[in-house]
Amino acid sequence: MPRYKIILCLALFFFITVEAVAGEKALKKAFFIPQWVPQAQFAGYYLAHERGIYKKHGIDLTIIPGGPDSPPLDFLKSGKADFGTLWLSTGIQMRAKGIKIINIAQVLQRSALMLVAKKSSGIKSPQDMNGKKVGLWGPIFQIQPKAFIKKYNLNVKIIRQSFSVNLFLRDGVDVASAMWYNEYHTILNSGLNPDELTTFLFHKHGLNFPEDGIYTMKDTFQRDPDLCRAFVKASIEGWQYALAHPEETLSIVMKNLQKEHIPATWVHQKWMLDRMKDLILPEDPNIPMGKLFAEDYNRVAKGLKDNGLIKEIPDFTFFYRECISHDEK
Repeated sequence: MPRYKIILCLALFFFITVEAVAGEKALKKAFFIPQWVPQAQFAGYYLAHERGIYKKHGIDLTIIPGGPDSPPLDFLKSGKADFGTLWLSTGIQMRAKGIKIINIAQVLQRSALMLVAKKSSGIKSPQDMNGKKVGLWGPIFQIQPKAFIKKYNLNVKIIRQSFSVNLFLRDGVDVASAMWYNEYHTILNSGLNPDELTTFLFHKHGLNFPEDGIYTMKDTFQRDPDLCRAFVKASIEGWQYALAHPEETLSIVMKNLQKEHIPATWVHQKWMLDRMKDLILPEDPNIPMGKLFAEDYNRVAKGLKDNGLIKEIPDFTFFYRECISHDEK
């Protein structure tokens, strides 16, 4: 090979190498933590990570598995995570306590929290709960059911419920709390058919408290708003792909669950992913995914205040920073 061609090839190789290194350096490092383990509830984020969507948007992302020993709020406050998922009710509570946390995308548009009863117990309408034992989880999970009880002027006996549905299955309570994408499916897998159950989804009873949203600290947003917008954009793109390609998504979910040594079944994860689609997609196709509406915020905040969980309602304009593009649906 002539000398000038060798020099040209070396120059081209050097140029490509420099460009590749520069491209890698251009990526911004960020850490994200969801509330729980890598189940289908968080499929969009894992899908976006697996398919390089975060890198496409300039982010070198590390996902920290959540769970009872890794509360996202602690990681956000300590700076160990730049982004995390929280329930809207939790976010409002923390802001009301003076913690400078902000919502940058409301992923779930409808609440998945519900009450479930066996028709054999005679419960087919809210009024049939009178005099019955109702299982409720801890304080933050009690706002909607207590508002439901008040709305229908019910007289019930409240029993503290664990996160197992065994008490309900053994008739220890007549009505159980459940998440539509999780415990309700566990009840079905126990051998009960949908037509043997009466369900009360709170969002169908005027008590919609949307749950999972994306949060960051105010300092993080002020320091790098472009990073926050890129993270939201990539996450929504990940969710859009995940919901459109369930088989590929479930393979990634199962792989990550196995990586964390968490037992799970494809059937349960598929149910969860299908329900997440129902909860995430806006009813109006002209509305972009991830928008937090003031009416939803005010409904949840009022519920928290009425139940004595916050003293004052934080200003919506300080709590929410819209990071979605209205031309992306």
